[in-house]
Amino acid sequence: GVEWIGELPKNWEVKKIKNTQSNLVGGIWGNEPAENENDIYCIRVADFNYEQLTISTHNLTLRNIPLKEKDKRILKNYDLLIEKSGGGEKSPVGKTVMFNAEISRQSVTSNFITKFTAKSDSCFPKYVLYCLCFFYHIGLTRKHIKQTTGIQNLYIDSYFQERIPLPSIVEQTQIANFLDRKTEQIDELIRIKERRIKLLQEQRTALINQAVTKGLDPNVEMKPSGMEWIGKIPTHWEVINTKYLFQLVTEPAPKNNDYELLSIYTNIGVKPRKELEERGNRATTTDGYWLVKKGDFIVNKLLAWMGAIGLSNYEGVTSPAYDILRKTRSLNERFYEYLFRCGLYFTEFKKRSRGIMEVRLRLYFDQFGQIPLVFPPVDEQDKIVNLLDNKTEQIDELISTEQQKIKLLKEYRQSLISEAVTGKIDVRNEV
Repeated sequence: GVEWIGELPKNWEVKKIKNTQSNLVGGIWGNEPAENENDIYCIRVADFNYEQLTISTHNLTLRNIPLKEKDKRILKNYDLLIEKSGGGEKSPVGKTVMFNAEISRQSVTSNFITKFTAKSDSCFPKYVLYCLCFFYHIGLTRKHIKQTTGIQNLYIDSYFQERIPLPSIVEQTQIANFLDRKTEQIDELIRIKERRIKLLQEQRTALINQAVTKGLDPNVEMKPSGMEWIGKIPTHWEVINTKYLFQLVTEPAPKNNDYELLSIYTNIGVKPRKELEERGNRATTTDGYWLVKKGDFIVNKLLAWMGAIGLSNYEGVTSPAYDILRKTRSLNERFYEYLFRCGLYFTEFKKRSRGIMEVRLRLYFDQFGQIPLVFPPVDEQDKIVNLLDNKTEQIDELISTEQQKIKLLKEYRQSLISEAVTGKIDVRNEV
């Protein structure tokens, strides 16, 4: 009788979610810690570990909760916690996890979370959790969300009118135990692939660092570079300050232009904004923006020390908050993209940035221009770039393959949950 559940085994019931729970209570944020007995942990949505459907106990937030507000909100193992406010376009509000943590203090939830208990006489808590995970996955929460002042709010009373499939509590327990075993097996496979990706990423970084500072000939004679973060370099390489290789360009775009709007991203470099922007994040005009030519570098002064510097493969415009660097002598721009983005210079970028606090540090060209760069012969730069392009492409393909496998494993994990909690697979005889 529920379209999105479909057919169920004959002996299963269908009840409203609200009939499976008790002790429904909203959270509280409380006050700053006061170093007394009312200082307890306040679980936030940021503490949700949705992959494991539980909470992360690292960096829990200590708050002071008045006694009269605390008692009814104290969390017990197997309580379910549902996100009622927050979310985003790609991650709508409504995720649910279970509280089953071994922690040193009592805990409550923040005011963005509602906690409730599954009725012990008819519901096995972990089964209910898996059902709510299934509901979230199919988007059932979306029609019960209203957005105010940029925050999504899940209307719990409305959502809990939805119906949930309920076999006997014995079978609920069997289903939950089956899913615990299977999802843990899948999660271990995912962890193995994540470790593989991390190793490949480390291999990629080491390959780039070696090539852009030592060259391709392992037997070449070496000399001190004068830069502690680089160490020795081939004897025939030069060391040249940035300002003698690149100049700062400030060429405003004409009015009413239709140039491509470009941005620099820490992880992926320079890309057209339209390919990656969130809805509502478009510039109303690009009049007065800087013109960018193919082969220019775009530098985010505020985030250069985190890698927000990259080579543009596009003609376009970019924000006047960025710096544009253009080469002043013959060189391979791709060599310097590898050099700037490999991480070796990040500490030096930060050291030369100015600002009264870390989040406001800016790397201006008068300081950037003073940074010494390695300068191999141009033909050697070309060879290094060719090798790195080939090798990193191979590594990136391996990483992409592992990421795709992780995606498929997560889809299989969710499919298994969906099939089990709707009775499409019989797990009663599973060991």
